[in-house]
Amino acid sequence: MTLRALLAAALLAGTALAGSASAETLTVYTSQPQDQMAAVIKAFNAEHPDITVELFRSGTTEVMAKLQAEQTAGKSPADVVLIADTVAMTQLKNAGRLYAFTDAPVAGINPAVIDKDRTYFGTKLITTGIVYNTNLVKTPPTSWKDLEAADAAKATIMPSPLYSGAAVIHLGTMLQQKQFGWDYYKTLADKGAVAGQGNGTVIEAVARGEKAYGIIIEYMALNAEAKGSPVAFVFPKEGVSVITQPVGILKDSDALEAAKTFVKWQLSKPAQEQAAAQGYFPVLEGVAPPKGYPDPATLKVLPADAALMLSDDKKNKAGFADLYGG
Repeated sequence: MTLRALLAAALLAGTALAGSASAETLTVYTSQPQDQMAAVIKAFNAEHPDITVELFRSGTTEVMAKLQAEQTAGKSPADVVLIADTVAMTQLKNAGRLYAFTDAPVAGINPAVIDKDRTYFGTKLITTGIVYNTNLVKTPPTSWKDLEAADAAKATIMPSPLYSGAAVIHLGTMLQQKQFGWDYYKTLADKGAVAGQGNGTVIEAVARGEKAYGIIIEYMALNAEAKGSPVAFVFPKEGVSVITQPVGILKDSDALEAAKTFVKWQLSKPAQEQAAAQGYFPVLEGVAPPKGYPDPATLKVLPADAALMLSDDKKNKAGFADLYGG
């Protein structure tokens, strides 16, 4: 082999080694639906092909249980957590498990969805309201109180906070409202309302006509309606609970730069536009909400104290289980 050929071969080998050294594997634990996360990873890899994303996906409660068990045993393979529960994320923060990403790009994002210490960042606005079957319900509900009627309550299904992070936030929010509280949930239970697991069980039951009403996150109902299911969604007049699907980096991540890249991308315009295309309210200014959604500025949001929600979490879940089963 000539000297020139040897040098060329060495250069090619060096380039290959450099390329493999720059590649990283990122492990994301999430509660976002599997099909949506597949699209998210595809879009992310279009911009960052050197980062391989491995995924664990389940309900928020199961994600947290797996993460906590792994951390108790020594170390979790997770680098990033993307879940529908600010209470659970706050719990991770308080336990010292999250990395403070102080220079994350947050321009144009409402400070209300960002942790003050920059350990987690809201990526979407997701509200909880009422879905109903249009074949079974001729007078649409307008109020949470409408579900208390005997014929409505016995035909109502809701997600369980023992499984769903969104349900944790909704229950905690409703319990902090004087006009609702535990009396509201006891009334619904006494009149026959039931709990499924996650929001997916709710939309399935209402779309199939097994139940006439459901308490559910809006995008599942609106997406089902857009695909032809006989359902419609209502933002109740008293207001809605809101979750922000926060994303955070675990402090013991062994892929910190890749994790930062993923979080930056989640907060970017392309990711926010994808979120809107998937049926979510975006958090970034200048990105339009999905077709048919109201302007987020017009939403009436029920006030909630996240710290109180965290301190009451176990009690709230136990009280719900007493009423609806566990």
